[in-house]
Amino acid sequence: MSGMQPSLLVVGSVAYDTVRTAYETGEGLLGGSASHFSFSAALTGVIPRLVAVVGDDFSADDLARLEAVGADLAGVARMSGASFRWGGEYNADFSERETLFTELGVFENFEPVLPGDLAQEKVVFLANIHPVLQGQVLEAVDSPSLVALDTMNLWINITPDELKAVLPNIDLLFINDEEARLLGEHHNLVCAGEEIIKLGPKAICLKKGEHGVLLFVDGEIIPLPAYPVRKLVDPTGAGDSFAGGVMGELAKAGTLNAESLREAALAGTGLGSLAVEGLGVTGLEGRKVEEITDRLSPFKELLGISSKA
Repeated sequence: MSGMQPSLLVVGSVAYDTVRTAYETGEGLLGGSASHFSFSAALTGVIPRLVAVVGDDFSADDLARLEAVGADLAGVARMSGASFRWGGEYNADFSERETLFTELGVFENFEPVLPGDLAQEKVVFLANIHPVLQGQVLEAVDSPSLVALDTMNLWINITPDELKAVLPNIDLLFINDEEARLLGEHHNLVCAGEEIIKLGPKAICLKKGEHGVLLFVDGEIIPLPAYPVRKLVDPTGAGDSFAGGVMGELAKAGTLNAESLREAALAGTGLGSLAVEGLGVTGLEGRKVEEITDRLSPFKELLGISSKA
């Protein structure tokens, strides 16, 4: 593996988003969990290899934007029908979001297929899709070394048994505060996280939005603050962009422990803060790695964490 650029597998959605805020509006924005994740992961220096589905209305130019950052689209299938489209509107201070529409299109019948050598990938991120599909992907991948999973309230509410069946087979769970309280059945986030660890994942990134993240790993609980964002434009892809940064760094580290997860979460925090500065993926598109370093160096100094050479 020496000298080879690391890669990872991401299974999720590539979609078109409509975002409305009190300040800006965008329609037909390149979005979806796998897109946001990939733009972020690519900035850590890894190759994101996507498994997703798009409709015959999906623009080749938008797929080319993903390829331009180095993403491997061999696992992106094009099916006859409409692409997944989602619309949401944020209130003035971005504390609440109303879903305007969800049109699943071809994504409704999405069944992940791993063509070529995608099943050989060692680092796997299962974005927010049905837990049964997440389990099917895990069965199709040959002996992965690091598996992470994201989920949402919907699956916790309507498919709790299926979700809990997958959790013992993963290493890292990405979950936000509201979801953690629901899954961990406890209002206190520390207690909720500890309950979720009992369900099987080795570690948790518990996201608290503007209040940062709690990391549960190796019996430790590590709190990290969020990066103070001055220009909040569109928070839609923040969570997936954070996950892309975390997974990219972990893929390079080759191990999951308290130190590597803390470093990875810091990178994810930096990338998430860049992501929210533009509509759709434009907050990350065209960024340079140096911008992340410049952003994280003073942040780490503030936290008393020395930057690695």
